Amino acid sequence: MGTRVYLARLAGLPVFDPNGDRVGRVRDAVVRLRTTNRPPQVVGLVAEMALRRRIFLPIGRVTSMDAEGVVLASGSLNLRRFEKRPNELLLVEDLLDRRVTILPEDGDGPGSPGAVVDIGMDLNRNNEWLVTRVAVREHTGRLARRGHVFQAEYDRVRGLVGPTDTQGTSNLLALLEQMKPADMANALQDLPDARRNEVAAALSDRTLADVLEELPEHDQVEILVRLDRERAADVLERMDPDDAADLLGELPKAEQAVLLDLMEPEEADPVRQLLDYRPGTAGSVMTSEPVILTPDATVAEALARIREPELSPVVAAQVFVARAPSATPTGKYLGMVHFQRLLREPPASILGGIVDNDLEPLRPETTLAEIIKQMATYDLVAMPVIDSTRRLVGAVTVDDVLDHSLPRDWRERDQEPRNDEVTL
Repeated sequence: MGTRVYLARLAGLPVFDPNGDRVGRVRDAVVRLRTTNRPPQVVGLVAEMALRRRIFLPIGRVTSMDAEGVVLASGSLNLRRFEKRPNELLLVEDLLDRRVTILPEDGDGPGSPGAVVDIGMDLNRNNEWLVTRVAVREHTGRLARRGHVFQAEYDRVRGLVGPTDTQGTSNLLALLEQMKPADMANALQDLPDARRNEVAAALSDRTLADVLEELPEHDQVEILVRLDRERAADVLERMDPDDAADLLGELPKAEQAVLLDLMEPEEADPVRQLLDYRPGTAGSVMTSEPVILTPDATVAEALARIREPELSPVVAAQVFVARAPSATPTGKYLGMVHFQRLLREPPASILGGIVDNDLEPLRPETTLAEIIKQMATYDLVAMPVIDSTRRLVGAVTVDDVLDHSLPRDWRERDQEPRNDEVTL
C-alpha cells in the first residue's frame, strides 16, 4: 500500500476480506479533528454492507487501498451502524465541494478561492494517516469556464474545517451519479437536511425521480415540497405512475390538485386514476404502464420491447396481450406471455397464438393479502388487473407488493451507537 491515498477516489470501491470475498463497498472516509494545529487524522472508512447498513472500518484494519478496492486484515467486523461523532468530519458529506481559500506559497498576497475536489492523506512514522494535501478547483467567476485543479499543502488551506454555508454540489454529484438509485438514496439519507435538499435539487429530473422512489415517504415529501411547483411536477412526470400516486397521497388534497394540474395531461391522468382506488387494493398498488402489445404483434416485436433499458426487470418479465388500444385502459384483455416463452418461440410467431389465459386476472378491489396469496401460489412476478368490462387497467408486480407489505418505515436507518469493539 502506498504512503499517499486520495480519499474521494476510494468512494464506491469494493471492500474485501483477507480471502478475497467482497463484504461491502466504501461510501465515505472519517476524518478526526485535533485540538492542536496539527493536520486532521483519517481514522477510518464508512462501508456499506448488506441491507444498506453502514459500518465503521478502522483505518488500522486496512491492509491495502488501490483502484481495485480496499482489503481488510481480518474478516471480523463490528456491524453496529456508523454514527458520526462530534469531533469527526466525513469527506463526502462535509468536505467535498467546500469553498476554501488557498494561501500563496510565499505567504504574501491574497489567497485564491476554490472548491475542494479531493483530500490526500499520508502515512507518517507513527502509522497515522494524516490529511496532508487538498485538491482544489479554482474559482474563475465565469459561468462558461471551469477552473483548473491544483493541489496545496494542508497548512495553506483556510476554511476546510469549521462552520460553513458555502459548500457546492458538483463533485458530490459526480460521485453520486456513479451509484444506483437505491445507493444514491441511501447516501442522501446520511446528509444533513439542508445539504440533502440542496443536492437533491441539483440532480436531473430523471435521476431525482429514480431516487425519490427509493427514499422513505417523509424524505420524499421533504424534498418535493422544497422544489418549486413546476419542477416538482416535472419530477413527478418522470416517476412511475404508482410511485407518483403514492407520493402525492402523502400531500394535502389541495397540493395534490395543484401539482396534477401542472403535469402534462397524459402523465397526470394515470396518476389521478390510481389515487381514486382504495388503499391496500390492487388498484392502489398497480402500475398502469406494463408492457402491452396487441395479439397480431410478433415474438420479435415483444422481445425488442422488453429489451428497452428503461423497463425494470419485473415489468419486462412478461408481455400482456390485449386488443387495441394498447394504452390502459386497453381493449379486451386476452392473456399474457412470459419472457421465457418468448425465447422458445420462432421470432415470426404471433402473440395471439401463444398467449397464456389460464390465470384469472385481479380486479382493482382485490386486497393485498389475496394478491400475495395468488403470487405465491403460482410463482408469479406480475399479475394483470382488469375492470368490469375485462379491459386491462394495469399490473401488480412483486416489487409493488413488497413495498406495500413491509412496514412503512422499512427504508429508515436505525441509529445504533458506534462501538469500537470488534464483533465476530
